[in-house]
Amino acid sequence: MATSVSFKNINRIAIPAIIAGIAEPLISLTDIAVIGNVEENSIEALAAAGIVGSFLSAIIWIVAQTKTAISAIVSQHLGANRLHAVKTLIPQAIGFNFLFSLVIYAVTAFFAEAIFSAYNAEGLILQYSENYYQIRALGYPLTLVTFAIFGVFRGLQNTLWAMKCSLTGAVVNVALDYLLVYGVEGYIPAMHLEGAAFASLAAQGTMLIMALWFFFKKTPFHFKLSFNINPQMRPLLLMAANLFVRTAALNFAIYLANAYATDYGNNYIAAQSILMNIWLFFSFFIDGYANAGNAIGGRLLGARDYKNLWELSKKISLYAVLIALILMGICGIFYEEIGLLFNKEATVLALFSSVFWIVLLMQPVNAIAFMFDGIFKGLGEAKYLRNVLLVATFLGFTPTLLISDYFGLKLHAIWMAFFVWMLIRSSALVIQFRRKYLDKEV
Repeated sequence: MATSVSFKNINRIAIPAIIAGIAEPLISLTDIAVIGNVEENSIEALAAAGIVGSFLSAIIWIVAQTKTAISAIVSQHLGANRLHAVKTLIPQAIGFNFLFSLVIYAVTAFFAEAIFSAYNAEGLILQYSENYYQIRALGYPLTLVTFAIFGVFRGLQNTLWAMKCSLTGAVVNVALDYLLVYGVEGYIPAMHLEGAAFASLAAQGTMLIMALWFFFKKTPFHFKLSFNINPQMRPLLLMAANLFVRTAALNFAIYLANAYATDYGNNYIAAQSILMNIWLFFSFFIDGYANAGNAIGGRLLGARDYKNLWELSKKISLYAVLIALILMGICGIFYEEIGLLFNKEATVLALFSSVFWIVLLMQPVNAIAFMFDGIFKGLGEAKYLRNVLLVATFLGFTPTLLISDYFGLKLHAIWMAFFVWMLIRSSALVIQFRRKYLDKEV
């Protein structure tokens, strides 16, 4: 069956994926906005939420790479009309995610104090970080099982179900954030930062319940485990392992950025928390088209339709860059007002405003990198993605940060390093795709 790469077909996958994608960072942004405006120790609470949010994202991105691997394998088998060959793979992959999440929870919850001390957190920030994380970490099994199921949905070329789950979770989180953080006099005690953690946990549980409903009602798969390991399990775990390493390198860059910002002082890590969460929000927003590239690209590869694969790369890159430019324009108009949404401290806002323009300037470069990231994941090119991130992180981001920090650029050093990081990622992926697939499209 031919797969169309028309504007309509791409957006049928991309638009729900954008909405589903921004729901996850929206949860973190809501936590940041609500916590940043509490009356008691708002800077310390904001810093703790930012540090824990970054660490949680790092862990989830690393261990949830089976979602991408599942999506790639399902979409390739869909394109080759061989879905029956992966029916036993799906419950095995989901079971692997669940068991792995329990291990991650046990290890990180036990060493929470040491982990956040490594981020240069101390005193009240360290105490808040530890308490907040102990609750948020309970959501690992919920999130990783949900993500594995979302990978199945994307492989089947359907991102609408994931969108509905994510949106509902986001609504639950926003409502409970206000109720639990600030409390309702006479009914619900104000729980401060811990209230935000419980709100996030409730949102994750809601998304899992809905994802399970769509999985059983709408897909051809089941949860019946077979003791005969599916032949695709080894390629899936190998692909996931390469993506683990890739994402570990990615999150090393984010860790380094937050560690340096924390070391600069409370106001710096507070401003960095806002900048990073906005950057992640933009990334997930643009990533909707990368999800379309992932799903459609895998199916086109399975059908050996190289001509449409090349057309796909051009079209989704154009759409993503347009979205990046729109985001830049909106944020340029409301440049000062955006910071005020998250914190009212003049020093924090001054630091935020002095660096936010770099975050905006890099958005078109991000768009290209994310698009080809998505396509390469759908094609199963995990090894190349791993190598690109290792080079970008250790030969691009880290040296730029160290040199710029030496000259006292502080937050500017961090975001200049991120800019170099994204330039390397985008250029390497475009060059490799042209080299490998341009000749095949004819």
